[in-house]
Amino acid sequence: MNELKINIDDVELVNRLFGSLDRNINIIEENFEVDIRERNSQIIVSGERCQEAGKVMYELIDIVREGETIDVQKINYVISLASEGKSYKETRLSNGIICFTHKGKPIKPKTLGQANYAKAIKSYDIVFGIGPAGTGKTYIAVALAASAFKNKEIEKIILTRPAVEAGEKLGFLPGDLQEKVDPYLRPLYDALYDILGRENAARLKEKEVIEVIPLAYMRGRTFDNAFIILDEAQNTTKEQMKMFLTRLGFGSKVVVTGDITQTDLPRGKKSGLKQAMQILDNVKGIKFCFLNARDVVRHDLVRRIIEAYERTKNDDDTEEQK
Repeated sequence: MNELKINIDDVELVNRLFGSLDRNINIIEENFEVDIRERNSQIIVSGERCQEAGKVMYELIDIVREGETIDVQKINYVISLASEGKSYKETRLSNGIICFTHKGKPIKPKTLGQANYAKAIKSYDIVFGIGPAGTGKTYIAVALAASAFKNKEIEKIILTRPAVEAGEKLGFLPGDLQEKVDPYLRPLYDALYDILGRENAARLKEKEVIEVIPLAYMRGRTFDNAFIILDEAQNTTKEQMKMFLTRLGFGSKVVVTGDITQTDLPRGKKSGLKQAMQILDNVKGIKFCFLNARDVVRHDLVRRIIEAYERTKNDDDTEEQK
C-alpha cells in the first residue's frame, strides 16, 4: 500500500488539524479514500491517493501554523482548489479584510470567487453578483457598503428587494403595507445589524442615511453619492431592472445580486436578471461576477444540495435536447 509520512512534533497543532473527534481528517479520508493516523510525531497517510491527500494536508498544516482556524467549509475549499491544480497559499485571502463588525470581528472573503467579487465592487460602478444561496453575495455587498460609508466615500446606503410572492399572497399577511413587505427585506436587515449593530443601524435608518425599501418605491428617484444594493434580482422583470439601474446618480455605486436558478416570478414572466446578463454583457463599466457551489460558506450540506440540483438541471437539459 502507498504511504506518505509527514513529520510533525507540535501536539497542539495536530489537535487543531484533526479537529473534534477527527472530523477534519474524516473529510480528507472520505474525499481521497485514504487512511490518516498520527503516530510518534508523524502523520501517516495510507492509500492509492496518499500523495494527493498529502498536498491538502500540507496546505492545512500551513493554515493552522499561521493562526487561521480550519473548518468544514475551508477544508472542502482547499480540496476543490487542489482538484484544479491550485493551492490555497497562492490564493490566500487573509489580508483582504473588508471591514469589521460592530463586535470587532473582521469580515473578509473566504473564497477566491468572493475575493474577485469584492475587488470588482471596489473597481466598478455597477456589479452583478450572480450565484447560488450561501455564497455571500448580499453580505459582502452590505459589508462593502458599510465600509464605504465609514470611510466617507458615500453618504447614503440604499438596500432594496422586489416584493415577489413565493407561494403566499401579500394580502393574506397581517399588518399595513410596510409590515407586509418587511419579511421580504429581513435578510438585508440581518446583514446590517450584524455589521453595524442593531442600535447604530436603527439610528442611521431613522436619519434616512440607510434606506431599506421595496423595489417599487424607487421609481422616479435618483441617488447621488450612494451605495445601492438590489437583492434577489432574479425576481425582477425587464422593466423593473431597467428602472432600477437608471436610478444611478453621480458618485454612486450599484450592486445587483441574484440566483437565476431560484426565480419566483409567475409562469411565463422572464427574469430581468437573466435578460440583463444578455443585454448588458458588453457594456463598459459593468462587471458580472459568477459564484458557484465552491463559494458556498454555509453548512456543507448546502453546497452538496446545490451540486445535486445542478446535476439534475444538467440531466434535464440533456433530456430536452434529445
